[in-house]
Amino acid sequence: MINLARTAEEQGAVVVNYMPVTGVMKENEMISGVITVDLETGREYELSAKAVINATGPFADGVRRMDDPQVQPMIQPSQGIHLVLEREFLPGDTAIMVPHTADGRVMFAIPWYNHVIVGTTDTPVETLDVEPVPMDEEIGFLLKHAAQYLSKDPDMQDIQSIFTGIRPLVLDPETKNTAALSRDHVLTISNSGLVTIAGGKWTTYRKMAQDTIEKAALVANLPSKPCNTENLLIHGYHQHAEIFKELKHYGADAVEIRNLLREDKNFDEKLHERHDIRAGEVVWAVREEMARTVTDFLARRTRVLFLDARAAKEMSPKVARIMRKELVKSAAWEKQQIEEFAKLTRIYLPNL
Repeated sequence: MINLARTAEEQGAVVVNYMPVTGVMKENEMISGVITVDLETGREYELSAKAVINATGPFADGVRRMDDPQVQPMIQPSQGIHLVLEREFLPGDTAIMVPHTADGRVMFAIPWYNHVIVGTTDTPVETLDVEPVPMDEEIGFLLKHAAQYLSKDPDMQDIQSIFTGIRPLVLDPETKNTAALSRDHVLTISNSGLVTIAGGKWTTYRKMAQDTIEKAALVANLPSKPCNTENLLIHGYHQHAEIFKELKHYGADAVEIRNLLREDKNFDEKLHERHDIRAGEVVWAVREEMARTVTDFLARRTRVLFLDARAAKEMSPKVARIMRKELVKSAAWEKQQIEEFAKLTRIYLPNL
């Protein structure tokens, strides 16, 4: 996601972090902008715009209600969880896909960053949380079915991490089973001009973006321009990123990161014995990738929390200390960051 944000910035976008929309502005009953709050300072801003796009995934209905409190919901949220296991449960480089489990779901096991990711579930949910919590029955379902196909039977103690996502499925009043709902995207424009994109999936995100911008351009009465998203290279693209070895996931940025690691001997220190992540990468994330919290680094700039929740918790004090210095924060901020991250890890691994 961060490379998508940096790509947008390179294309002329102004990218803002930790600044949620709390309301919309209208002029002559038409959307004219949004009201936002800077979570770090508490300052409120009114931002004018020719068009406002609501691309908030499962939270889309909340924004639509800011525009029209009486609007009918269009999202049926569905929860899916994934278990992460050690690589030994699926030796080799081949993934497993089971098209029909006992209850008709699809199950898969995929090699992922020297681990194995097992998924998924499809559970309708009524409430939306920024950090959704896996249900015991979902965990049991995956463990039971994975045991039939992996090289050995996994149990709770084998789980390295459990992460949960919410699918923003578009509501169909005639369909009760969320697994049967379409994953296609839907675009709507409200009477006041709010453009909402809902549904869809990662594999079609560029088409979703093109369709959305074309609609927003109509609302804003902007001149038509050819869309370049189909062949646009994402920030960091490198044709042979493997040459950067442990930094290959940074792509072309790996060169600058290597130079940063050489600036200070402390920057080249590994943060954990089980993961090849260096202290200098925290510095890079703060300076170049808009990381503002420990969670930003361990979950959103790297994937340690998703791969190994125990290691992530053990790394958090070092990460907090480095970020405190880079962001010029207080000792109280550092302590709070460690405590908040420890609380978060209990969602990703309940027995922590």
